[in-house]
Amino acid sequence: MQNENNTTWDNRFVNLLLESMADGVFALDARGKISSWNKSMERITGYAAREASGQTCKILKFSRCFHKDCPTDFEECGIFSHGEVEAKECILIHKDGYDVPVLKNAGAVRDENGSIIGVVETVTDFTELRNARIRVEEAARRLGEIYQFDNIIGKSHVMQQVFSAIKAASASNATILIQGESGTGKELVAGAIHFNSDRDDKPLVTVNCSALSESLLESELFGHIKGAFTGAFRERVGRFEEADGGTIFLDEISEISPFIQVKLLRVLQEREIERVGESKKRKINIRIIAATHQDLFNLVQKGFFREDLYYRLKVFPINLPPLRKRKEDIPLLVKEFIGNLNKKTGKQILDVSESAFRILMDYHWPGNVRELENAIEHAFVLCNEDQIGIFDLPVEIRQMSFQPIPSNTPEVPGDITLSRKRLSRQILVELLDECNWNKAEVARRINLSRTSVWKYMKKWEISLKRPVV
Repeated sequence: MQNENNTTWDNRFVNLLLESMADGVFALDARGKISSWNKSMERITGYAAREASGQTCKILKFSRCFHKDCPTDFEECGIFSHGEVEAKECILIHKDGYDVPVLKNAGAVRDENGSIIGVVETVTDFTELRNARIRVEEAARRLGEIYQFDNIIGKSHVMQQVFSAIKAASASNATILIQGESGTGKELVAGAIHFNSDRDDKPLVTVNCSALSESLLESELFGHIKGAFTGAFRERVGRFEEADGGTIFLDEISEISPFIQVKLLRVLQEREIERVGESKKRKINIRIIAATHQDLFNLVQKGFFREDLYYRLKVFPINLPPLRKRKEDIPLLVKEFIGNLNKKTGKQILDVSESAFRILMDYHWPGNVRELENAIEHAFVLCNEDQIGIFDLPVEIRQMSFQPIPSNTPEVPGDITLSRKRLSRQILVELLDECNWNKAEVARRINLSRTSVWKYMKKWEISLKRPVV
């Protein structure tokens, strides 16, 4: 009686275990008929247990069964002759007719004489994994598109030189040093070099060297073994190893500590790394692109950066010009940003008004292309017309464009001169019109006194009241 109770308990336990599994599990008897079918199999295949019971696995139409297309005759099923099958990815056909990617595994059940009395098979649903793979492939495709030459905009002479440098760098495996102010597009250039090289099907790994402390950056770059330091509960592959075969982009390289400089120098010389806490050397095949917004040679002269590392990094230097030195590219950039934001927001903004465009051309753009893009995006939030106007632009850009001369500079009576640009009659009329002829508002917008605005109006014989149209 006790044995019967134990057997009943064992059966219940096994059944509960099978029903709670996320993987599909089913069993075939010695005749190849389905004798067991858990809930996960119902979810994965669409067949209820009562529908599958007594059928062969032929109903699932597995795409791979011992190199044969399933269904096969029961007598031909390799599992009964091989006894087991290695896990393999394949496709089964859902009850509703669509493909389900799965990982399939099977093993034979034998009696005490070694005869096969049944088969147990497991099925893992790979739908989410397949979708993730598709998303990764799509992201990689889009990333490649983002970093095409066409997305680096410029027709100026200095940008044509940059394009030539990118093409030359893409055709080689030399270490690249990109130098340029913040916002000039260093990461975009690094990506263009990678995705136009013969490493384009391998990873592009980006590391911002200024975002991490020395110890964290060391672990991030080189990886670590389990127990290498407090909190290292498992081993970790570093970014250098992740980039194997591809490119690693080290942004803000000027920020790394002397200790990391020494370790990076070894990577450049030997093309090998050691994980933190490990003495084993690991060979890596990577292309290194470094970038900085600082004058790295000046840091070398001051003793903040190793001279030998500097020359290892600048095998092929690329210098990106600031936007103020290629203002002829501003119209192209503005057009591109407006087009992108129209698609993103659903607006139909055509261009920038003449007065607003003058401000864009006169501004010195300390934040470079990134600041220009942000300014256009700011304007999109405010603009309700088909043209971006002066007061759609960020206030700091407007004020800097109309900044008055310092107070210690003598003022010529009746001729108020502006340091950054000369206020013309046409611009003042446009400003008055946009401010509904409110002189105080115009004065506030251009950072001048109301009296100065009045003097200009008197000088240019502009009516103090809005003309009647």
